[in-house]
Amino acid sequence: MIAFGRTDQGIVRKDNQDYFQIEELKDDKLLIAVVCDGMGGAQAGNVASKQATETFIQSLSGQPGALLDDELVSDAMCDAMQAANRVIYEMAKTEPGYRGMGTTLVGAVLQHKKDDWKARIINVGDSRAYHIGKDGMMQLTKDHSLVEDMITRGDITRAEAQHHPSRNLITRVVGTDLKLACDRFTADLKPGDRLLLCTDGLTNLVSDEELFEEIRHFTDLEKCCEMLITLALSRGGSDNVTVLMVGV
Repeated sequence: MIAFGRTDQGIVRKDNQDYFQIEELKDDKLLIAVVCDGMGGAQAGNVASKQATETFIQSLSGQPGALLDDELVSDAMCDAMQAANRVIYEMAKTEPGYRGMGTTLVGAVLQHKKDDWKARIINVGDSRAYHIGKDGMMQLTKDHSLVEDMITRGDITRAEAQHHPSRNLITRVVGTDLKLACDRFTADLKPGDRLLLCTDGLTNLVSDEELFEEIRHFTDLEKCCEMLITLALSRGGSDNVTVLMVGV
């Protein structure tokens, strides 16, 4: 298993409010990965994404036994999400400079299962997880966003959502409410498959079809992440962009 991530502030933004972290445990038989996209002003957004990422990782890495148990891992991930939510919520409530801050979060735990890997995913907001295989790419998570709700109702198409003026409005955020709903997803990864975690700085500028066409030409994960960042920047780099890839 190989994992690599890269983040860039983009061309337009003065600060990078994205944050990511990768943690390998149990002799490379277990991996935790998380990507966050902060909001609430430059300093507050930076704090929210960093604190959420570190709290999520710390909560999970402190209980490796639960992460190896199929019955416990998803609950442990949601507990870690709630822990991150409480930290951000309390900081925003007590520090005037942090008022209103929050962050998206997409997190993954990968467990080694004989010759394959089981990926458990949770998300809040519009940072995404994708499963890439030799025959195609599938979005695992569902955005918590205004345009996603509009697509579900049939008000707009997915193609129209790509350029909708409200595409950056999200409906669920880590840190803005005391309790937070947790969506869970799973994927079985075969040898040669990859897991992509990314912020909307990438997906707002590059379609899923383009992502797969570009990714499938790269076997080197570091070069692939760099290529995706470069592609987002070439489209204007209007937001921070973060890409994290795991290959099995």
